[in-house]
Amino acid sequence: MYYIPQFALDLLKSKVKLKKVVVIYGPRRVGKTTLLKKYLEKAKNYLFVSGEDIFIRDYLASESIEKLKNFIGNKTLLVVDEAQYISKIGLNLKLIVDHLNDVEIIVTGSSTFDLMDSFGEPLTGRQTIIKMYPISQMELNKIENAAQTKAELENRMIYGSYPEIILMKDSIDKQEYLRELISSYLFKDILAFEGIKKSKKLLDLLVLLAFQIGKEVSHNEIANQLSISKSIVERYLDLLEKAFVIVNIRGFSRNLRKEVTKTSRYYFYDNGIRNSIVNNFNLFNIRDDVGMLWENYLVMERLKKQEYKKIWSNNFFWRTYDQREIDWVEEREGRLFGYEFKWKNCVKVPKLWLKTYPNAFFECINKDNYLKFIS
Repeated sequence: MYYIPQFALDLLKSKVKLKKVVVIYGPRRVGKTTLLKKYLEKAKNYLFVSGEDIFIRDYLASESIEKLKNFIGNKTLLVVDEAQYISKIGLNLKLIVDHLNDVEIIVTGSSTFDLMDSFGEPLTGRQTIIKMYPISQMELNKIENAAQTKAELENRMIYGSYPEIILMKDSIDKQEYLRELISSYLFKDILAFEGIKKSKKLLDLLVLLAFQIGKEVSHNEIANQLSISKSIVERYLDLLEKAFVIVNIRGFSRNLRKEVTKTSRYYFYDNGIRNSIVNNFNLFNIRDDVGMLWENYLVMERLKKQEYKKIWSNNFFWRTYDQREIDWVEEREGRLFGYEFKWKNCVKVPKLWLKTYPNAFFECINKDNYLKFIS
């Protein structure tokens, strides 16, 4: 099968070392297992296991140093795929790190419900995290030219950038793949989590979010629309974030009382997932949500760039109660960088933004200049 070069592969090569656990997080089907197999092509003396195997779970949840030693044997690299299924995985990996001095460790996870909690305290100072996303434009730059990128832009805003989607040519196949991805995988971790039973409400919540991209989301309004409590809405939103379905961006404020700070905007990890949820794969000339798709696409591609290029940034949106706004604000390098997203025509910098933050940068990103912003 054709391999799309992954930025995470170079990160992985640089991070694997003794006394450290490399943790690879990301949504299902983004290529974590492919990444591992590509890395292992040049590795020697390794043990590759899956947390979905019940027998593997028994060994790696044992909390027994001897049992762990016997399981790993003389291998010098332990690779655990889908580690979130293993009870107390963090504690057991800590035992391996502390007592088996010649073993390197890589683990992957497609949800963070138990994985982050179990890794937190036991692996403090012992873990390195790599976050994976659907294929980024930076990765696609390695296999296509500028003309191909331009020709594929609208398709990627409609069908997204999952690896298999990128390689598919037929639009019907893409639609079927995305629907299967949602029905078989999207809610798998969430619905398996204790106490989550109302899958219809969860889907209804996602539909509401899909039509509010680029807008502040009121938890109270969603609760009223879905006839559930605000606390359940907040719980579902938290779980959807931990399952790598949505991203939460908060409002920025430093100087003005009238700046909006207590609300959130939500973006989908992938445009294809968003469009499948609302069952809309129409072409651009008959769509009324192009602005939403463009904003979601740019936000996620920017997050991919930040992760893979290690651009350390606090990310926000900026809006005042009198409707002055900037779609994307980065706080980094001791400065503020504001970006407004427009599919076609650009806008001038809001005067209030410059007056309030005179040293801030501003740029309008549209389809003519977006590539530098994301790649």
